Amino acid sequence: MYNNNSNNEGERRPRPRFHREETERPARPRFTRDGEARPHFTRDGEARPHFTRDGESRPQRPYGERAERPNRPFGGKPKRNPGVYSGHKQQVYREQHEDPTKPIRLNKYLANAGICSRREADDFIQAGVITVNGETVDNLGAKVLPTDDVRFHDQPVRRERKVYILLNKPKNTVTTTDDPQERHTVIDIVRNACAERIYPVGRLDRNTTGVLLLTNDGDLAAKLTHPKFHKKKIYAVTLDHELDEVDEAIIRAGVVLDDERIIPDALEFPKADRKHIGLEIHSGQNRVVRRIFEKVGYKVVNLDRVSFAGLTKKNVGRGKWRFLTPKEVAFLQMGQF
Repeated sequence: MYNNNSNNEGERRPRPRFHREETERPARPRFTRDGEARPHFTRDGEARPHFTRDGESRPQRPYGERAERPNRPFGGKPKRNPGVYSGHKQQVYREQHEDPTKPIRLNKYLANAGICSRREADDFIQAGVITVNGETVDNLGAKVLPTDDVRFHDQPVRRERKVYILLNKPKNTVTTTDDPQERHTVIDIVRNACAERIYPVGRLDRNTTGVLLLTNDGDLAAKLTHPKFHKKKIYAVTLDHELDEVDEAIIRAGVVLDDERIIPDALEFPKADRKHIGLEIHSGQNRVVRRIFEKVGYKVVNLDRVSFAGLTKKNVGRGKWRFLTPKEVAFLQMGQF
């Protein structure tokens, strides 16, 4: 095949290179190494001074000196406003518009203020330590307005900001706000997270690890703990020996605990053996996962909750915590578990 770039002997001839016509042009840097100003030039060789957008002459700096960039690290983006929430600061969520003419139950008002839980609030009301507009209230069904003066032990009760914290619970930690035996609690882990009084939503056994939600939002806590909302929870279970196919069929058909048949939503084997099981369930009974396998003769060696109401422990190390994002809070409040 004929090739213009080859000679008769088959050797490839070098392709001629064409260079642009070199023209003398002044150097581009503004300054010499001696610090003297060197103006830019146009293609016609004329000096081109530097101006600002306002048309004023831009002052020149000595060679090698950098321009000052306030509130901006060299080579980076502008620093965030300290008022903007970051991952290390508490995220505050705006409360929904509240009708000042709509009464609410007194125990719910105290729980939303972070004083105590609703059950504890009933005890305080019966003890006569709650006053509304200067009068002692001991009726459990009493209601108050958001504008009323509610006092607890003669101290005014103020509404707290809502806080939502996701904790990856470690072992040897008790899921309670206060332990009489002075054991390590989940509150000890998040004690410095916020000034508000938060409490765990639901319970995990002392040696059960995984997702745990802590908040001072009484309404959301009641919604997440009530059985009728069917919150799904996913556990990673490790048994003392492999699960037999017959026992697997029994668990899938449902195991009766406390006169209630508990049927798992899903049961899978994520690993090659049958000792490691993924179990999805929505029952809120105490120690329900351990009791299911104990019912058919197995002992749970390790139990880890990997998901609760759609929340996962992704990017949260064991014993670490983070604030929920506004999107996650909105999903929980809308019941999209």
